[in-house]
Amino acid sequence: MTKNVKMKKDMQAYWQSLPELQAALMEKIAADPWRLTYHQMPATGWLNDPNGAVQFKGTYHLYHQYVPETPNGGATHWGHKTSQDMVHFKEEDIFLSPDQLFDEDGVYSGSAFVHDDKIHFFYTGNVKHEGDHDYTYSGREQNTIHVVSADGFTVESREVVIAHADYPAGYTDHIRDPKVFEHEGVYYMILGARTRDNLGRILLYRSDDLYDWSYQGVFLAGNEEQGFMWECPDYFELDDSQVVLFSPQGLLPTTYNYHNPHTVGYLTGAINWDEYAFEPETDFVELDHGFDFYAPQTFEDESGRRILWAWMGIGDIEPEYGNPTVARGWQHAMALPRQLTLENGRLKQRPLPEYQSLRQHTQTHRLCEIEESTLKGEIYELLVEFDETPHSFELTLRQDSKLSYQDGLLTLKHGESGFGRRKRMIPLTDLSQLQIFSDTSSLEIFVNDGEFVMTSRVYPSPDQQMIHVTGDAQGQISYWDLKI
Repeated sequence: MTKNVKMKKDMQAYWQSLPELQAALMEKIAADPWRLTYHQMPATGWLNDPNGAVQFKGTYHLYHQYVPETPNGGATHWGHKTSQDMVHFKEEDIFLSPDQLFDEDGVYSGSAFVHDDKIHFFYTGNVKHEGDHDYTYSGREQNTIHVVSADGFTVESREVVIAHADYPAGYTDHIRDPKVFEHEGVYYMILGARTRDNLGRILLYRSDDLYDWSYQGVFLAGNEEQGFMWECPDYFELDDSQVVLFSPQGLLPTTYNYHNPHTVGYLTGAINWDEYAFEPETDFVELDHGFDFYAPQTFEDESGRRILWAWMGIGDIEPEYGNPTVARGWQHAMALPRQLTLENGRLKQRPLPEYQSLRQHTQTHRLCEIEESTLKGEIYELLVEFDETPHSFELTLRQDSKLSYQDGLLTLKHGESGFGRRKRMIPLTDLSQLQIFSDTSSLEIFVNDGEFVMTSRVYPSPDQQMIHVTGDAQGQISYWDLKI
């Protein structure tokens, strides 16, 4: 029996067994109070990176890494969700599965590019060979695959456009996560990479037709303090400025930054088209200062907005903290989609205004009027607007999560409901606004109108709905229940 025939039989058996496997998980999931309401998550099993985010003929498509039969991950598919308004989503059939020789161990992350009234998807096909391998320096293929679709639901063609063997010398087996953009009628692809001496790189390819690609060199290079692998690279323009966004693994922490094992950040600068290299004009800036934010991907929608999706999760977190939903049949979710703008050289992230349609039961109070029983909730939006930067302020949320500002330091600290998550801090000279989105098992905190963000999963016990304010802050607090 050839390997191809065996794979087809194995995949047929997989699809036959999947309904039974999912049904078993659904029994655990059905009564789980930590299932999110207005965030996107897996129907069953495992979810990670957003992929192929695009708006096509009015419909928003979100694809994502997906393993429907287990919450522990494995050979990933591309799950698929669609929306007309970026708030209400429909679960679609799985779009891509690891059913080809060039991706048999995972349809890994990639992106979408609209051209000639079709969507061109590019992704990494993961293959792990049998034998004595570590799958970093040997034993792994990560092929770049091109998929064409006329509608975002069906596959017209699917082929390898850059085989693993054709990548440049000097790199480990980790080269992945293609993102395609266009410049002056020419197409460019960037890929995240790890050198054999453990340095992060972004590689650049070019094409005249999206089918034949040639290597142009290193688009951006890191040093030994900037991580050993750069994942999920993204390039885009905002207000005539150029931005590179990427996810370094193993970035060395500082006092207040890079405390997750893998982080996310960006550089602004310009492409030197003579050298095919990005030349940064700023230092690397961390994009999210919470616990659960990784592998973001951006796209421009049909109204011209630059929108970011991100995985509300992260790898390699154990033994420091964990996710208790694994025992309940599912793991991970997407953070709220955010609109990006570049203001005074800095990216700002704001929740999409479409989510205001979920607001119900408005309450507005002066901070000095808030007593212990004034406000409470589980699924809500909270807006705190300060008259001036407070000397001392503490906001307790849900069970035991505390957001405090003291001596120029904003701190998010979790108790038992963080399941091992402890604290993250941001130095701030001024604090003018906090916009907080609470869901059943998540908190997203937008600081100073999107200047900073802290994203975290949190797992309170039932009926923990505390919203309690202490300190000398003066200002106004607005509350809305959110109902999807």
